[in-house]
Amino acid sequence: MTSKQLSFTIAILITMLIAACGGGGAPNRGDVIVYVAVPLSGFQANGGQTILGGVRLAAAEINNAGGLLGYRVVVRPLDDESDSEVAVSRAAEIQQAIDAGDRVLAVIGHLNSGQTLAAMEIYKNLPLVVIAATASEQSLTARNYDNFFRVNANDSVQAAVSADFLADKLAARSVAVLHNNTEYGRGLAASLVQELQARGVAVTLQAEVAEGQSVYTQEVAQVKNVAPDAIFYAGYEIEAPYLRAALVGAGVDAPMLASDGAFLAATIDEANGAAEGMYVSAFAPSPRNAADAKWIEAYQAVEYRNPDTYSVNGYVAMQVLAEAVRKANSLERAAVTNSLRNNSFATLLDNLRFEPDGDLVDPQIWIYQVVDNEFQQVAN
Repeated sequence: MTSKQLSFTIAILITMLIAACGGGGAPNRGDVIVYVAVPLSGFQANGGQTILGGVRLAAAEINNAGGLLGYRVVVRPLDDESDSEVAVSRAAEIQQAIDAGDRVLAVIGHLNSGQTLAAMEIYKNLPLVVIAATASEQSLTARNYDNFFRVNANDSVQAAVSADFLADKLAARSVAVLHNNTEYGRGLAASLVQELQARGVAVTLQAEVAEGQSVYTQEVAQVKNVAPDAIFYAGYEIEAPYLRAALVGAGVDAPMLASDGAFLAATIDEANGAAEGMYVSAFAPSPRNAADAKWIEAYQAVEYRNPDTYSVNGYVAMQVLAEAVRKANSLERAAVTNSLRNNSFATLLDNLRFEPDGDLVDPQIWIYQVVDNEFQQVAN
């Protein structure tokens, strides 16, 4: 057990002891609401549910220890259905709740950059803080939103780390770059191409696929035609396993690195046995690498399921939010955003600090490989 894991084991045990003994007192100042806006139905439901589970666990620990400044943290899930128009309508629901008198502290979300970008046009004018757990499109922190922060690296960081891995670890001198037709996929692919070219690596193919595409006959033929040393895919777990299976089935044996959007169990489960050996980048380590058995047991007690890859991100987002409130001794937007910009926060991912624009100081990317049908960490 690492020192970090030991510290969190102790923290969880103390939380349980406080709850059992009544220490710290029950929250008695009313409720403060944290919305979690993520896909909870449809093709990306599992990714959204993992973020929600992490937030719920952190909120349960806060409430068991007396609440947040004496307030009970109430987590309200909102299903954005991975659709930007729906995300805007959900943001409008939050505005209505505030207008009706609800004490809303923050939104944690959205899973995808497209929905985050759309909803921020409403959130930027509301008296709340937004903490993204996985949204990575670079421009989110270049738009002068003073209430937006994220606990994950942005795509420029992911592109640089991925290019290093492809060029140095995989010794690729030519790469085929494929991506889906989302803001995330296009932005990450464009950044990766720049990073590869800066390293003298040839990009022999750039191809766009549809979000949710499952048949790749044309794309596989294009890849085979250019015979790259490696393949990079910027997209989601709803495409990556089918692309991988099609490539392997056609005899393409070049190593494949998929982006963070594919860092979910579905990438392995849906690849028809072809995922073995492929690489995936990640915004956080898997729960088994970041936490210990006690944390996983606590998660299971709250969620009645095992944590998945983005559970850590949701948990950390809630940790950072709560600690910023405590250090500000306030629930007000201006005080909390100022606290976020001027403090360091102890989390499951070590200490985090934020740049003035809301991006992390010293963000990290982890690289995993599928070994024996499981993600095994190979770099960070």
